[in-house]
Amino acid sequence: MINGKVFWGIVTAAAAGAVIGMLFAPEEGTQTRKKIKKRTNSLASELIDALEKSKAKVVSSAEELKDKGQQYKNDLTDKAEDLADDAADEVNRYS
Repeated sequence: MINGKVFWGIVTAAAAGAVIGMLFAPEEGTQTRKKIKKRTNSLASELIDALEKSKAKVVSSAEELKDKGQQYKNDLTDKAEDLADDAADEVNRYS
């Protein structure tokens, strides 16, 4: 969670710094607006890429957890069946 906060802090600071730098640059307003738009689009693309990578990691982790959970379930089911068979054998042995 701290890594995410650091990431968003850096992104926010970079965006704010870029906008402030362009606003105080000695250029015409149209040029400044074009630069802001270009930089904003670039940051948006980087953000989308980062989100897609994060989503892929989450999906991968979820699938891995699901597979492990299924394996645990199967192992426990097998163990329960073995114990039930052992118990039935014991009951039949004394019957």
